[in-house]
Amino acid sequence: MRCVWHAVARAALTVAFACGAWYDGAAAQDPRSALDAITSAVLQHPLTTSSATARDHFLRGQRELDLFRVIDANAHFKEAVAADPNFAFAYLSVANTANSLDEFKTNLALAEQHAAGASDAERLQIQMVRKGFDNDLADQLALGRQLVEKYPDSPRAWLALAGVQGALNRNEEARTAIAKALELAPRFFAAHTTMGVSYLFGEPRDFAQALQYMQQAEALAPDEAGAHTFLGDAYRAQRNLAKAREEYIRGHQLNPRDAILLVKAGHVNTLLGDYGAARADYDSAIAVGRANEKAAYAPFRAYVSVYAGDPAAAIDELNRLVAAVDGMGVPDPKAAKVGALSNVAIIATHTRNRAAAERSLKQLRPLLLQQADEAGNPAFRRGQEATIAYFEGWWAARQGDYAAAQKQADRISQLLAPDANPRKLEPMHQLEGFIALYQRKYREAEDHFRLGNLLDPYTTYQLAVATQGAGDAAAAKRLFREVADYNFNTVGFALVRKDAQQKAGAGTL
Repeated sequence: MRCVWHAVARAALTVAFACGAWYDGAAAQDPRSALDAITSAVLQHPLTTSSATARDHFLRGQRELDLFRVIDANAHFKEAVAADPNFAFAYLSVANTANSLDEFKTNLALAEQHAAGASDAERLQIQMVRKGFDNDLADQLALGRQLVEKYPDSPRAWLALAGVQGALNRNEEARTAIAKALELAPRFFAAHTTMGVSYLFGEPRDFAQALQYMQQAEALAPDEAGAHTFLGDAYRAQRNLAKAREEYIRGHQLNPRDAILLVKAGHVNTLLGDYGAARADYDSAIAVGRANEKAAYAPFRAYVSVYAGDPAAAIDELNRLVAAVDGMGVPDPKAAKVGALSNVAIIATHTRNRAAAERSLKQLRPLLLQQADEAGNPAFRRGQEATIAYFEGWWAARQGDYAAAQKQADRISQLLAPDANPRKLEPMHQLEGFIALYQRKYREAEDHFRLGNLLDPYTTYQLAVATQGAGDAAAAKRLFREVADYNFNTVGFALVRKDAQQKAGAGTL
């Protein structure tokens, strides 16, 4: 369920890699300019600014964004708009790398305000982000198609289209678009990593293909930390945890300021059952984290207790994080609280911890509505209210109050009816799935979970339980194995991994 602004706006951010310009060599004095050839110099559509300084900072920001240095990219994009306050596309890029909901909303509005002076390519991408924020993926897709029709030789236009297609789970279409970007620019780093990510997480998955694309990216930028982040992820998907950790540590050595690599090392140690080492990795990541990272990475430390079989300890740790966030100096403390409380709600509901569940929901509701007020966007508000209905309905179903749960499922359907997003009812189907599953209506549960978000291993696990209950042991075992082998860290996966391994006969790594 999309319950924090970063996730709700995900569709809006699918064009983050689509930023582009005519390159004039302004950044040649930059010590990192050797990487421009595989990043910011891969363009073929115009950039509208009269300021050489603004252009320089924009291109530096684009390079850092391509290389997965999002915080550094955001700083350059802000320098670009400071140098040229009319630079619409740079405002869009600030929004796409925003550190808070307010920063996203404000800079998207500024991009729209100055869009009249921008090129068609820039205006189309500004409109795409607005449509994503409005949860109108149908129009967002139409705009993406217009973009590639007008700029068929722009690799970034094809990546923008692929981003929307991927958000719609049209993964074969997305891969075709990414392949077109690579045909136009074979050394385009972000196109290689985007294709790799598609094969890692999009169905049908192909981990061998993912590894191949990540290796090609690493060959283009072997001394860039982000390349090792992606390569480590590909090895982790293949269950080669030792090699994954090696890549993460190598990446951190290349860029000691990059906290995400320490987090990912912690994930490996968590999966290996070395919980002390995992907590140490997470502590190190939190210590060096910038912007929102300190608060964003702290929940992973709490997940360790879930893996270790002590979910109550995880709930206590997450609640301590909620209490401490305001003193951590992060740009968006409200989003951090929402994330932590959502984790508490999931753990507590799964484990039937009534006190923790009810307390988390009581705290979560006003925060979600405050975010809705801040966003000032009807679609965003509907999403927030649907999130509340989802959590409250799930908890009602867990207690056996199926009538109350059904009311919340119906409310989700009503709230999201205006949204032009084919995936909008996934949370409603998941809630309907829980209602049926807890009543042992396995076939009905199966039907609903199949229409949920199967990118989430927790949903896939519930589908496996329903399939097993319906009597299809072989299909259930395949699903349990899929979950057991997932190897990417979410709170839902932490809750079900051990049981999935046992039911799949997979054992532990």
